[in-house]
Amino acid sequence: MIKRTLKQVHEMAEGLNDITPFQSIAIQGVTIDSRTVNQGCLFIPLKGGQVDGHQYVKQALAKGAAASFWQKDVPNPPIDLPIIIVEDTEKALQELARSYRSQLNIKVVGITGSNGKTTTKDMTAALLATTFKVHKTNGNFNNHLGLPLTVLSIEEDTEAAVLEMGMSSRGEIEFLSKMAKPDLAIITNIGESHLLDLGSREEIANAKLEIVEGLSKEGVLIYHGDEPLLRNRIKTDFPDLNVISFGRTEQNDLYPQLITQGMDSTTFTIACDETQVEYEIPVLGHHNVLNALAAILVAKEFGVDDSAIHNGLSTIQLTNMRMEMVEGAKGQKIINDAYNASPTSVKAAVELIEGLSGFEKKILVLGDMLELGPQEKDFHLKIGELISGDRIDKVYTYGPLAEYIAKGASQAFTDESVRSFQDKQELIAELKSSTQANDIILVKASRGMKLEEVVQALQK
Repeated sequence: MIKRTLKQVHEMAEGLNDITPFQSIAIQGVTIDSRTVNQGCLFIPLKGGQVDGHQYVKQALAKGAAASFWQKDVPNPPIDLPIIIVEDTEKALQELARSYRSQLNIKVVGITGSNGKTTTKDMTAALLATTFKVHKTNGNFNNHLGLPLTVLSIEEDTEAAVLEMGMSSRGEIEFLSKMAKPDLAIITNIGESHLLDLGSREEIANAKLEIVEGLSKEGVLIYHGDEPLLRNRIKTDFPDLNVISFGRTEQNDLYPQLITQGMDSTTFTIACDETQVEYEIPVLGHHNVLNALAAILVAKEFGVDDSAIHNGLSTIQLTNMRMEMVEGAKGQKIINDAYNASPTSVKAAVELIEGLSGFEKKILVLGDMLELGPQEKDFHLKIGELISGDRIDKVYTYGPLAEYIAKGASQAFTDESVRSFQDKQELIAELKSSTQANDIILVKASRGMKLEEVVQALQK
């Protein structure tokens, strides 16, 4: 984490006041939450719509914070306390992180994309950690506040940082990329998330490609080469950029030649120096093979040897609620993928369940996919139409939009095999009564639907 004197922090954050009496105070770490104050940290109060963090400054200092920022337009800053007055506390946080990043002697991997960012981050960090001291984004701290906090938490002896970058509108990825200054950047894919904000997949691709703006001159962009919106734009607009592609097809620099789906792991082979090399990941899904390919490309760029890559892939641990296999109280196998959902990720998850064998019943529990814009009902309907009545036994949906999934699925299923719920407790009761050991259940929806509550209920 950042360890600087208050004088150095004042200079890095462009402080406005005289802090001479306090300039030698040592700062260790940063927080924006007065409830998580650690001894010697810097407290940064933010002005929110409901709460103004400035009202907690004295409390934070009393709990052990060494100093605090204070926004210039907020009246009555504490007198005779170690306060740095700044023009804007949020911008000062970001400027502090930007300055700290420039002082760190590390390699940075920046990751963005519509789906798979967090999984690819976890995989990439696992591979690099076999050889280097690595820091990665915690959870989904990937926005205009989360990224600077992540940067400021990096220890100075760290050799590689793997940073996730999220967005909801144009300009955000460029802002984050210029702060992180990645040496390698990954674009996992282009999906339908944020259609409500950006209007088209073309605009989503343009937004994700903003990651190039902060890439070092010798940097490398690793991208999903099966996506024409990326491949064509890169060829025309970034002809001199160092690029490597991954995907399912032979047009890519790295692609799987064979994928074998197991009960709780996935094996795949890739061509390497005219031989086939086999890898195994302890997670399910062909889409996760693609995430692993991106991570392998980063590892190879860092010079990680193949045995270390094998070891790293075999021990990866993904962030919760991302293709997480758990067991129900009756012995059911439940795939908890309830963290987020888009048409692309739902199709991939359904494809996975359809391809599994050895289970008594295969059951889909699908909730609303949010932020899809004016075509949201049509997206849900098409998901339902894609579900195979021969390879899936039951489809349960939850939410007003997911009802259209049920309508689409009704073409291939009997009325008894497709049910739509608006009450989560009714859905839970039905699943508890109708499922048993050796059933597999996929639970997937956008985060706002909180379908992890269904998983938790089935485990009780």
